[in-house]
Amino acid sequence: MQQLKNDLLLRTLRKEKVERPPVWMMRQAGRYLPDYMKLRAKYDFFTRVQTPELAAEITLQPVDQVGVDAAIIFSDILVVPQAMGLEVLMEEGKGPHLPGVIRTETDIEKLITDDVEENLSYVMKALKIAKQGLENRIPLIGFAGAPWTILCYMVEGKGSKTWDKAKQFCFLQPGLAHQLLQKITDVTIRYLKAQVNAGADVVQVFDSWSGCLGPADFKAYAQPYLLQIADALAQHAPVILFPKGSWYALKELARSKASGLGIDWCIEPQVARDLTGNAIALQGNFDPARLLTSIPEIKKSVKEMIDAFGVQNYIANLGHGITPNVPVDHARAFVDAVKEYQHRI
Repeated sequence: MQQLKNDLLLRTLRKEKVERPPVWMMRQAGRYLPDYMKLRAKYDFFTRVQTPELAAEITLQPVDQVGVDAAIIFSDILVVPQAMGLEVLMEEGKGPHLPGVIRTETDIEKLITDDVEENLSYVMKALKIAKQGLENRIPLIGFAGAPWTILCYMVEGKGSKTWDKAKQFCFLQPGLAHQLLQKITDVTIRYLKAQVNAGADVVQVFDSWSGCLGPADFKAYAQPYLLQIADALAQHAPVILFPKGSWYALKELARSKASGLGIDWCIEPQVARDLTGNAIALQGNFDPARLLTSIPEIKKSVKEMIDAFGVQNYIANLGHGITPNVPVDHARAFVDAVKEYQHRI
């Protein structure tokens, strides 16, 4: 494998000294970019995801247009339920809908766990094409949804603010919940390993809805499966875990085999550093809504964020995905502000 021209992200995840933090943005490949919107007007969501050439093209757009230090493959966490045999509908403006929700042991037994890599081969093809297009400029990130978050969609059938049905399923039928979580975990591990084999330099696990769990329930239904994934992937590629909103889990997750932990904007950098003992790279935690302020204000806020985290053992990012209404030049200002920080050290 050829040496990357810019390996800041990998060096940070290896706890090596860097001249400035690496920077990328969750959902950077997508809906705020005019070029992406042109493709969205021509192709529906899953056509964009499942056509390797389109997914790779979308992956590369922010690299060329915003200047990030890492690319993340354009895909979706719900390709895993699809590969396991569930129908997933994506309505523009409404979000995902899974008509065949999981309720019983029979539903769980029907889920496909074989041939998942084959069912998701389009992701691996997209990774290979994107890797070629990157020409060793920067690392490529692969990803998957965390088992708890995938369970939420499988049981709830759609997005939710409270995930009551998913939690009820776990609390009333914990045995079935763990059976389902383990199936998702086994599939996810194989899926992420296949992504690494296809060219992903780093993998991130999105536990987007773990923050709706209290500490004890997180420890029961989210943490064990995140740890399994980190344990299984660590020898293959650096792993970043992003349990959004679960600040209470940082201390224990910092002792895992993961190389990085993502955090949202609801925790102060120093608190996150204290909880993790600076033992692991922290990633985040700029509020995406702050990208709607003026460019001078964005640059000022970015400087304050890096001042708070420190340059070492830190990946500059948002605390969640970039929103569709962010101007491209504001996203670029965020990236530029991180790159300019090296002059102030």
